[in-house]
Amino acid sequence: MERRVVDEPGTAPGPDAVGEALTARATVDEHGTVTGWSAGAERLLGYTPTQILGRPATALLAEEPPAGDLPSFSELPRWHGTLVLRHRDGRRLEAKVLAHHRTSYCGTRDWFLVSALTGTRPRPGDDALALHGFLDSPSCSTSVHDTDLRFRRSNRAAVGALGLSDDDLRGLRMAEAVDDPVIGEVERMMRLALETGEPQCVENHARAPGETREHAWSVHLYRLEDDDGRVLGVASTGHDMTEQHWARKRLQLIAEAGRRIGSTLDVTRTAQELADIAVPDLADFMSVDLLASLDDLHEPPPQAPAAGRALALRRIAHQSVLPGSPEAVVTPGEVDEYPDGSPPVESLRSGRAVLYQVTEPAIADWVAQDPLRTSRIRDFGFHSAMTVPLSARGTTLGVAVFARHRHPDPFKEDDLVLAEELAARAAVSIDNALRYTRERGTAVTLQRSLLPQSLPEQAALEVASRYLPAGAQAGVGGDWFDVIPLSGARVALVVGDVVGHGIHASATMGRLRTAVRTLADIDLPPDELLTHLDDLVARLATEAEGAEPAGGGATAGNVTAGVVGATCLYAVYDPVSRRCTLARAGHPLPVVVSPDGTAALLDLPAGPPLGLGGLPFESLETELPEGSLLALYTDGLIESRNSASNGTDLDDGITRLRQTLAAPAASLDALCDRVLGAVLPERPTDDVALLIARPRSLDPDRVATFDVAPDPSAVAEARKNALSRLESWGLNDAAFVTELVVSELVTNAIRHAEPPVQLRLIHDTSLICEVSDASSTAPHMRRARSYDEGGRGLLLVAQLTQRWGTRPTPTGKTIWTEQTLG
Repeated sequence: MERRVVDEPGTAPGPDAVGEALTARATVDEHGTVTGWSAGAERLLGYTPTQILGRPATALLAEEPPAGDLPSFSELPRWHGTLVLRHRDGRRLEAKVLAHHRTSYCGTRDWFLVSALTGTRPRPGDDALALHGFLDSPSCSTSVHDTDLRFRRSNRAAVGALGLSDDDLRGLRMAEAVDDPVIGEVERMMRLALETGEPQCVENHARAPGETREHAWSVHLYRLEDDDGRVLGVASTGHDMTEQHWARKRLQLIAEAGRRIGSTLDVTRTAQELADIAVPDLADFMSVDLLASLDDLHEPPPQAPAAGRALALRRIAHQSVLPGSPEAVVTPGEVDEYPDGSPPVESLRSGRAVLYQVTEPAIADWVAQDPLRTSRIRDFGFHSAMTVPLSARGTTLGVAVFARHRHPDPFKEDDLVLAEELAARAAVSIDNALRYTRERGTAVTLQRSLLPQSLPEQAALEVASRYLPAGAQAGVGGDWFDVIPLSGARVALVVGDVVGHGIHASATMGRLRTAVRTLADIDLPPDELLTHLDDLVARLATEAEGAEPAGGGATAGNVTAGVVGATCLYAVYDPVSRRCTLARAGHPLPVVVSPDGTAALLDLPAGPPLGLGGLPFESLETELPEGSLLALYTDGLIESRNSASNGTDLDDGITRLRQTLAAPAASLDALCDRVLGAVLPERPTDDVALLIARPRSLDPDRVATFDVAPDPSAVAEARKNALSRLESWGLNDAAFVTELVVSELVTNAIRHAEPPVQLRLIHDTSLICEVSDASSTAPHMRRARSYDEGGRGLLLVAQLTQRWGTRPTPTGKTIWTEQTLG
């Protein structure tokens, strides 16, 4: 800063002006009051602090600056310029002033003004000082080149990096001094800077000849000119950005880990994602091992393993810079015993990440007991390792080991911090995957226990079924199927699908399957059965909504527990009439394959999904000729090829299903397998239930129907007709029980019901006796007292037959019994 006396020649500061006294410093608050005054300020203007503090700063001005020269100071961070000041003795001084607009930690603002007392004119030694600053710079590698791009001078940092003296470099081009492919690009940029005058910048990663390892360099190139604009040459400055480069790499690695680790709920894949992230950017070889004890536990152990014994660890994943990971001692999936005191075990038990050099006793003592590990360390040249425990939510899961053998630098503390960050992210994802695997296993077990373990024996239908749970990402769903034998040789087929996935969906499926079997047992028609099931689902949804705050929200991959809904298709086939009655609640249409091989959707009335309530369901009755097929399925079969299914995808799935069903197959089981192979992808995104039935008709000769007059005397005729038919069927052994059953049921119908009364006998795998009447009142057993004349008939029927029951009909009811045939 320069100052001078305006009115008379000034004097330079004396020889005692040293230290802070060589700068005049003052502070001024936002109101323009002087609040601080240094010894240098006193030397400049002659005022002592007691004379100036608290006075307006404008009192120091000899003249006001021109208004046009001053900006708005309120938001200005800094100002500099020349002020004309008045010395205490009256002299006028012109001084260059630099003013900083500051904000204190408590929020108050002021101005900090400085003015140098040493002057701004160059000194004779300044050029030599600048030259020494250039030549002796220890960090910025700088060289100057002539117009032919040949070295003329280089500073100490450049000479050290290039490994040649200034005299050795002079006259050489950079490409001649450094044999590295990146130098060609540097020389091209030098030529461009020389020709255009535009500074150039290039970043590279290379090992300079004078260095032992690669560095990241930021090289700036700019043209040199004299005061007349004549081009003198070009300068190159290289800044070692290695630490910044690795810091950026670490941040990029953490960001990449956030994107890639935990993309699935698969333990092995998550561990492999960690290994793939770490190699090669952080380590040359990396392994992930989990406690083998996790294999057999429903829940992981909450504490670290106890000391004093070896630990069994299962290799989950590893990765290497070398193809095939030849450094690995353990293969993925294999369990290895790690001795007490080995670095992986110590990290597991202490819960701390540790950095090792392979020459340290901890490594040397461990591998000394293992010749294979010793040879791998020697053969591949391992020199540095890190062991990082994998733990999440207070649970110890395993250990990750990072090692270097190709990278020349050993691991540093920054690398250990990065490894801990990567391991922490992966541990949470692995823990999520383990928890999901356990939950999914529980759900699969629950669901399979709720599904039919085997299909019941019956003669009306030949049936084959398949059930496939969804892939791990979606979770187990609530699909189910069932085959339910009914009275009169009829059979019910059921396929349903509960909304959502997980244990909640499986449990809801079990409740609905039980409800369907119960409603089927009382022989409700399909539309009425779905109406009752709809009411049940609505009640379940209400209960779930009420329990949701206490039960918590959804688990990973599952629909919220409060959501309850389902679709269902219920069909009843009668082999006597070859008629099938069907009703659906929001479920996909079934496929019927006619005997000639034509596969078509059966146009059922569209009922609403279960749980909406208040909407009717309609049934459709159709004939299924012998040799035809009926296929029932859940929507996962036709939607799974594209998780974002739309109408076109559904049409494609249905088309593939129809084409596959239309082709002849050796058996229904073979047809089920072919359907799954043709329609499903390798990994279904939803549960799939498939039920294929081939209807069989009952020979008319095995069915006998008799009209019964509404007169008590007709009971004897009914018994006679029944015994005659049994004789023709060769069932004389069943005559006694049948005679008693017919007598009791027909007598009850004549006495207590309304005509018409009809008797029907069916010779199936069992002997079925049915009595129908026009009354809707169902009979029931009662305990007869010792002096009662009646009331024991149904009790005898129940004791003598395998089972009995009643079912409603459009015109009344039917009482039926079944007898086992020997």
